[in-house]
Amino acid sequence: MIDVVVVDDQALLRGSFRVLVDSAADLRVVGEAGDGAEAVSVVRSTSPDVVLMDVRMPGVDGIAATREISSFSAARVLILTTFDLDEYVYSALRAGASGFLLKDTPPADLLAAIRVVAAGDSLLSPSVTRRLVAEFSRTPTPRTIRLDGITEREQEVLLLIARGFSNAEIMDELYLSAGTVKTHIGRLLHKLQARDRAQLVIAAYESGLVTARS
Repeated sequence: MIDVVVVDDQALLRGSFRVLVDSAADLRVVGEAGDGAEAVSVVRSTSPDVVLMDVRMPGVDGIAATREISSFSAARVLILTTFDLDEYVYSALRAGASGFLLKDTPPADLLAAIRVVAAGDSLLSPSVTRRLVAEFSRTPTPRTIRLDGITEREQEVLLLIARGFSNAEIMDELYLSAGTVKTHIGRLLHKLQARDRAQLVIAAYESGLVTARS
């Protein structure tokens, strides 16, 4: 069973998400919150697997709440927003979010997304990663991560992850087997102390591996 906390400042939306999540046999809502501060408290008391997190809320917003939750919990945070993602993508991922969804996402896709992030994968579409590349092209970020100990092949895999490639696409691009790709990703997660694929994307940017030309 996958335990979920729903965070949104609109009670009607929280209720709708609760009904949807509870309709799935393998999912259940274990808590709700109407703002970021309450979300942190609810996550502490319920230890969920996934948090559906609104971005814009009164008081503590979703980005700040995600950052605090990631500091003490293994819960995966899935950002839900009705707004254009550009201004949130990098800050939310840096805070520890594992993915993004628009609130008008079809119900079946939302349930599938919860399962994806609960399994330890990230939910980053190629369009989201392209936005990150564009943002870094405009505003270079200080190199805060070093790739010492990362092999040349692992760097190739990391670059493709940062460009939004799926495992299957990485296999085709580098002529590798599925098992080899998974091994490389597992080693990258360990060496870079990343909790999921989303954090590997951040590492690629902050190491300087991703540039405007890559």
